[in-house]
Amino acid sequence: MAKPPTNKRILEQQFSRRATILCAVQLGLGGVLAGRLAWLAIAENQKWQLLSESNRLQLSLIPPRRGLLLDRTGVPLASNKSVFMIDLLPDRLEDADKVLKQLAELLDLSADETDRLKTDLEQALDHQPVRVASDVEWDQYAAVNVRLPDLPGVSPMRGFSRHYPAGAATAHLLGYVGAPSREEYEKTGDPLLMVPGMQVGKDMLEKTLDEHLTGKPGARRAEVTATGKVVRELEVRSDTIGKSVQLTIDGGLQTYASRRLGTQSGSVVVLDAVTGGVLAMASMPAYDPNSFSDGISQFEWDMLSQDERVPLRNKTLQGLYPPGSTIKPITALALLNENIDPDETVLCTGRINIAGGTFHCWRRSGHGVVDMNRAIAESCDIYFYVMGIRVGIQPIADMARRFGLGERFLGLPVPYQYYGTVPDPAWKRRRYNEPWEAYDTVNATIGQGYLLANPLQLAVMTARLAAGEKTHPKLLAAKEAPAAPLEIDPRMLAIVRQGMEDVVNGQGTATRARLPLPNIKLAGKTGTAQVRRITMAERRRGVRSNASLPWKLRDHGLFVGYAPVHRPRYTVAVVIEHGGGSGAAYPIASDTLLYLFDERQAMKRLASLENGWGGGIEERMAREAAEFAARTPSD
Repeated sequence: MAKPPTNKRILEQQFSRRATILCAVQLGLGGVLAGRLAWLAIAENQKWQLLSESNRLQLSLIPPRRGLLLDRTGVPLASNKSVFMIDLLPDRLEDADKVLKQLAELLDLSADETDRLKTDLEQALDHQPVRVASDVEWDQYAAVNVRLPDLPGVSPMRGFSRHYPAGAATAHLLGYVGAPSREEYEKTGDPLLMVPGMQVGKDMLEKTLDEHLTGKPGARRAEVTATGKVVRELEVRSDTIGKSVQLTIDGGLQTYASRRLGTQSGSVVVLDAVTGGVLAMASMPAYDPNSFSDGISQFEWDMLSQDERVPLRNKTLQGLYPPGSTIKPITALALLNENIDPDETVLCTGRINIAGGTFHCWRRSGHGVVDMNRAIAESCDIYFYVMGIRVGIQPIADMARRFGLGERFLGLPVPYQYYGTVPDPAWKRRRYNEPWEAYDTVNATIGQGYLLANPLQLAVMTARLAAGEKTHPKLLAAKEAPAAPLEIDPRMLAIVRQGMEDVVNGQGTATRARLPLPNIKLAGKTGTAQVRRITMAERRRGVRSNASLPWKLRDHGLFVGYAPVHRPRYTVAVVIEHGGGSGAAYPIASDTLLYLFDERQAMKRLASLENGWGGGIEERMAREAAEFAARTPSD
């Protein structure tokens, strides 16, 4: 009979079963772990290797350098310079106020600059970089780099910033660049716009040619620590610079014209009458585009935006002015086209009654017996009143449009053009629902009333007069701007041109504008545009009254001209806002054209003027107005 199992035997059997089960479980877990390890090491080896590398390596894009903007001789008007920059990355900022406080101490940021950064951070996307400072000194850049572990979200880098050698002289021509805005990114979705240090065009040629000027980004791979500190750079692929663009602008002339304007508010435009190339397009006062590229402070912005001379406005394209007597050659052509005899005379006594109203000539005592030539040369208003009423406004308006007034010049790479008004009965009915009156015609014949033009249009008008062709302006050297015939009788043009020649070289209103060159003559036309109605008492005082008026109540001064007289090559248009009369404009036009024929003599003249421009602008303008009133009358 078998013995029953003892307690010891039972315990041994139970332990053996448990050990077997435990061993099986361990073997199973070991197999799972071994399989998982094999899967990670073999099947997913590449995935985890890339993740490991991404933790150890930092990949970043290098913003591309912009292409150069060159003048007609190949001299850079806009280039790139190597700078140290500091950016903020909003999605990596942990305590923005703390970081900004430290950066303000390290970079000597003002309270205004700190406030600007706070505003920019609020408006930026989480991954959109915000520029703190550009062109940072080396010691400041090094100080930021040393403290990077304590400055999360701060991105110091070495890159390129836009540089404008001529500064304010080219501001309204070239525009400026800046960091992409949130709206620009959301509009295009281009990830390149989120790269720290990226700059895009914000105004004028920088904006309209942005796609052409923007190059291709480079890339940088660096080894970093767990905190993001760079240990060493492993590989760098350089960026590709954008395409350069050559302009028709003469860089030296552009700077000269801007300096010649001095503290005056206005515009100078110079065209090549043969090719239509814009040689200078100066608008002053202006801003420094280098400041805008680096990030302008709120204080600077307030100064610019509140200045009554509006340095932020491109006066060449956005300024609209009554052309004054500069329109009289066009009015004369319209009269000739309507078969008015140029030898027919009008008696100018200084005033005339038309349709129940009294209209005055600029010369209070009158001009006496005047034909067309003398009317242009001495700018007799009464002659054009009488003849304008005879032919009516429509022929004058049609002729003005033929010569570029009211025209938007297609093909110019500019973001805006204010093209003014050439009024006629249909326009007035459409605009004011009123009939055209005789006094409207009287005002239009001498460039007042509703008639408005910008300085570029006045320059094109003059180029077409000089060349006898429908000249089109161009800014890009590679772009063709073929001229079409004006279909105007050359004999008519000859009559008008002779009157313009006599303005400067005869007994006209701008004899002091003659070029100091023996074989080169300048032809032109002066203009004074009123900005308010003149009282009879002020009319008796004449142009001297302008000097005592507040700046914004003074007349605009204008001059258009071309040289040489017999084979015109260059044309110029000058508008001086509230300059007190044409005497503020034609010396600038004369000196600007002199630069093209004799640069040395023109620079000598400019140096002499700049040395004598002491005191404030009010004193200078009053002195110039008094000098002008003493030497010659103003139309």
